[in-house]
Amino acid sequence: MSEDKDIKLSDLFKKAVSTGVSAAFMTEEAIRNTLKDLPVNKETVNSLIQNAISTKTEFIGSIKTELKSYLDKIEISKEVDRVLQKYDFEVTAKISAKKKQKDE
Repeated sequence: MSEDKDIKLSDLFKKAVSTGVSAAFMTEEAIRNTLKDLPVNKETVNSLIQNAISTKTEFIGSIKTELKSYLDKIEISKEVDRVLQKYDFEVTAKISAKKKQKDE
């Protein structure tokens, strides 16, 4: 009996951890659907959802901060000058006019 209980707890723990990691990238409804088969109470599900939302918000915030930091280091005028020196640009256009068909 004890081994059976340990196996169930082990499976529950594994599913909870994998759900927690992937939950950061899931919608609230997807998290609810994933957890509906687990024997957990509503407060625990709500707590996991709030944790996932918080983790997702923090993750996106850190990505935004890193990207902003990287972009702040780029000198746009130097990059434009570098591109203009390395590449020739060719622009072609075709313009045509056609007489409209009369409605009969």
